[in-house]
Amino acid sequence: MSDYEQIINNLFERHQSVQTAGFSADSYKPGLDRIRELDRRAGSPSSRLRCIHVAGTNGKGSVCSLLAASLAGNGYRVGLFTSPHLLDFRERIKIVEEGGYEMIPRESVVEFLDRFDSPELSFFEITTGMAFWYFDREQVDIAVIEVGLGGLLDSTNIIVPELCVVTSIGLDHCALLGDTRALIAGQKAGIFKGGVPAVVGEMDDETAPVFEAAAAEAHCPLFFAPDFPVILSEAKDLCCQKEHLVEKGDNNRLDAESPFQPSTPSDKVEPLEEVLAQMDLQGECQAENLRTVLCALDLLGEEPNVDALCRAAAMTGLRGRWEAVRRSPLTIADIGHNPAALKGNFARLGEMMASGTYDKLLIVYGVMADKDFAGILPLMPQEAEYFFAAPDTPRALPASVILSEAKDLLPNAQACDSVADAVSKASALATPQSLIYIGGSTFVVADYLKLQEV
Repeated sequence: MSDYEQIINNLFERHQSVQTAGFSADSYKPGLDRIRELDRRAGSPSSRLRCIHVAGTNGKGSVCSLLAASLAGNGYRVGLFTSPHLLDFRERIKIVEEGGYEMIPRESVVEFLDRFDSPELSFFEITTGMAFWYFDREQVDIAVIEVGLGGLLDSTNIIVPELCVVTSIGLDHCALLGDTRALIAGQKAGIFKGGVPAVVGEMDDETAPVFEAAAAEAHCPLFFAPDFPVILSEAKDLCCQKEHLVEKGDNNRLDAESPFQPSTPSDKVEPLEEVLAQMDLQGECQAENLRTVLCALDLLGEEPNVDALCRAAAMTGLRGRWEAVRRSPLTIADIGHNPAALKGNFARLGEMMASGTYDKLLIVYGVMADKDFAGILPLMPQEAEYFFAAPDTPRALPASVILSEAKDLLPNAQACDSVADAVSKASALATPQSLIYIGGSTFVVADYLKLQEV
């Protein structure tokens, strides 16, 4: 075992992560006092970063990657902080440029932990502090920062960004964030800052009033992405005219009184659907994510880089978002794990089967014990053959329990010893014309990807 691997193992042993321990008192420590002190000890790097702050239930990772890719395609050196990781801890902290991405070097991880690790910190606080420190040291032009959980009390919320983004709102982590979408929206809106424009990716009667009230209280301009035209245009006039910019320190920020004006189309436009068809990020939610990104880029005064948007997954190293990991039989891996995300995924699988292209649907599925499996179960395609498995984490619901709860609705199912066993059994029944789906949890996808590396 290398020194780096030993240090990472020690990190996970000293600080329980949400990935392994769930949202226990040891792993989840809401509040900002500890991260502020860590940031101070590291030289206050967060205060020097130009940032985009991204919260939401589903779609955060895709929106962060699309933003980072487009900005990198325009020549920026972009810091990208996301979570969780699938295979390597360093996936969380990357620098993205036009030619691709680089993860934080092992030596930098070791240096930061040697200098700043402290027992009272949570795993996510250490990771967040490391990202701020590394991006500042590397002098990135701008950093795209993904919220870990919620927003208001999340460790990332010490930054004052140039733009706030909230993607979708769904029922997840209800014990911590609230049991209604309105309550959850209130937590996400906790990232709003005075004078900093905010983009919300969806608009509905339950959550829109929450965002409007939060924006009014924070005195920040608020925009809903569904209002944004569904084109990519070279003429970008949306709230980035110089007369609407006010000087605040070293950053130009939008005046809270800036009017929302749709972009003026030029002669060179690309329909949203054509861009979606070319993107290497797939999935039912990507149209909403792309529209959110276009609105965000306009507010930043940035042209969308279509080529980079189409290559966002490759440029940023994002995996597990409706990822075609194998072509024959077609095998899709997706980390969607709550009812809102899985509803779209399962519906798309149903549409693919209805096309007549595939002879059978085989689903490798696992779920964490704290997830709403009762809400997910009715969404699962009944015509599929299921291979239930518990991924390699103590948080997983045992495969035998999944089978017991699902057997009446999904009779064509079996419990497997592991994700590897489930994949092996599904593959044995597949033909070149079959469709295999691997998901239900980030951990299921991670276990599968590890098999591909062996």
